[in-house]
Amino acid sequence: MRYIGNYPRKAKYCMAYSATIVSLVIFLSCNDESRQIRYAMRLAGDNKSELKAVLRHYSTEDKDPEKLKAAKYLIANMPAHYSYADTAMVNKYYVTALPILKSGKSAGWQRDTLRQISERDFPDLRRNIVSDVRVMTADYLIYSIDHAFEQWRTRPWAKHLTYGEFRDWLLPYKVAELQAFDAWRDTLSACFSDSLSHTPAGDDRCRTIYGALDIVRNEMVSKLNPYIAWTTASGHPLLSAETMSHTTYGSCADYVTLGTAVFRSLGLPVAIDAVPLWGRNHEGHTWYSLLSDNGIQMPSQNDITVPAGWGFYPYQRFPKIFRSTFAINRDVLRYRRNAGYVYPFDICKEDITDSYYRTSDISIPLKDGAHPKDKYAYIATLTNNGGPQWFVLDFGRIRQGKAHFRRMGRELLYIALGYDGRSLHPISEPFILKRNGCVEYVPFDDSVKRSIDVRRKYYESYNVVDQRRKILGAVIQCADNPDFANAVTLHLIDTTAIPDRIPLDCSKPHRYWRYLAADGTYGSIAELAFFDESGERLVGTPAACTSASQDAIARAYDNDWLSNFETDNPDGNWIGMDMGRNVSVASVRIIPRSDDNDVCPGNEYELLYFDGDKWKSCGYKEADNNVLHYDNIPAQCLLWLRNHTRGWAERPFLIDENGDISWW
Repeated sequence: MRYIGNYPRKAKYCMAYSATIVSLVIFLSCNDESRQIRYAMRLAGDNKSELKAVLRHYSTEDKDPEKLKAAKYLIANMPAHYSYADTAMVNKYYVTALPILKSGKSAGWQRDTLRQISERDFPDLRRNIVSDVRVMTADYLIYSIDHAFEQWRTRPWAKHLTYGEFRDWLLPYKVAELQAFDAWRDTLSACFSDSLSHTPAGDDRCRTIYGALDIVRNEMVSKLNPYIAWTTASGHPLLSAETMSHTTYGSCADYVTLGTAVFRSLGLPVAIDAVPLWGRNHEGHTWYSLLSDNGIQMPSQNDITVPAGWGFYPYQRFPKIFRSTFAINRDVLRYRRNAGYVYPFDICKEDITDSYYRTSDISIPLKDGAHPKDKYAYIATLTNNGGPQWFVLDFGRIRQGKAHFRRMGRELLYIALGYDGRSLHPISEPFILKRNGCVEYVPFDDSVKRSIDVRRKYYESYNVVDQRRKILGAVIQCADNPDFANAVTLHLIDTTAIPDRIPLDCSKPHRYWRYLAADGTYGSIAELAFFDESGERLVGTPAACTSASQDAIARAYDNDWLSNFETDNPDGNWIGMDMGRNVSVASVRIIPRSDDNDVCPGNEYELLYFDGDKWKSCGYKEADNNVLHYDNIPAQCLLWLRNHTRGWAERPFLIDENGDISWW
């Protein structure tokens, strides 16, 4: 069984930097800043003269004690940050990328072109990574410190910040690893400050962090017209000031990085926060958070297209939230120094989960027979990576037969893993940390078997539930005329748990058949099909209400459960079929608007159960309707349904004695 880490992309291109981290762990066990600075100088090698020049500058030329303090802080933590070793090569890449970003061609074309160029002309760029102490110049670090202090001390929205807030939210000379050492503060502040500089002096927004930031954010959105590329890699990151200022496409993380750089260049305190894995999803997410005038942290929820403070995912569950920091996390360093098995946790991340949600410190008993070879335990949750796999979130300590973890998000499924001398394996039963902070274990028991029915492979979000409910109150009708005068109502839909084919009983054949939606639903359905007594699909000429477009009508018959029939009018909507002759319809298939994670007839499925150590298969089965039936399933176990035909969204679930499913 493989276990997935929480920062796999970084590990792929930082292997050359790992030796630096190992030595960093050994040396920085002491929190004495002077020792850390001496280590940085030693690691810098021939470049240490540049770092010494910075300290000398603030000791003799610019005798500002706070700037000297800031310089020491940056140098002490600099060994944990890294850049490209081949600056000439990366600058050549940026020069190549810039005209593509300015081409005016589609964002998709730019992305694909840069990916091809990255793979063809710059394949080894990320393989040569070095600590910043080896490439930092005195001029650049002094410029960066002076610029940050000027923004802090002169901007009306920043003057009130404490030194500690300034240090953490404004001072760092970079906002992302591999960012170029260029004049990003000047370049980005010049590109995106027009609206701010032209705002009337009496506008109170310019005296507040939130107001000033939103003015700048709106200008960025207007000038960049962000295109969020959810899928497909785009090549090497664009992290020079010039390429960042022309960001025409990117992921949420790319735009969050850009936004943070722009905001900090103007003295607006912003940090980058991220969840490595959603509580019930297989992906992570990144956003920015601002420090408001009254000291409250206001998350943005998404990238720069969304203002901060507009509510933060009230329906989501978060196992862990981490903040990117410039300071080295000493707890992680101690872990790396002492652990027998070293997991690649990021040493510049701070666990801030409890600043967003209620969390719990938990102690989990080790299961019988668990004898880990290390004093550290690992807490993991499930993700889908070609099937169920445990995703490591954080580490804890093993003491007195229990694994202890801190600041864990609630209403989520977890398991404790331990090192057995070769790899990580479960050392506890799966457990649910409930909303009230209690722990509920999920033991495996196959002494009793039972039968179960499964209709889905993924939980229903609130949006799916809302869309599915739109079929309630709808009726199936037939008539002898196209306007359905004197229509015969054959079936009323009063539940969302409808069978794959709803049986109909009509006394005589009819030419016209339809699905008449309830008022207020806009007619929303994904698919409609009619069948005769032999089960053959009946085909005629699609028909619908006058408010329906031809495209909308076609979507009801395209066999795509993610395309939907819907009109712009809430009431009086219907869609059906002119059969061209009188026919008898024995059944009708109605697929409600959904996420296409229902059991689909004709698809091949595999039910898995967790036996406390591994996932085991109950075999493969082709669905012949929208419900899968299984016999001889362990009465108590964690389950997972795979669709081997299509789709990727899958989650673990439990079924209670009443047949009710809870998704995790």
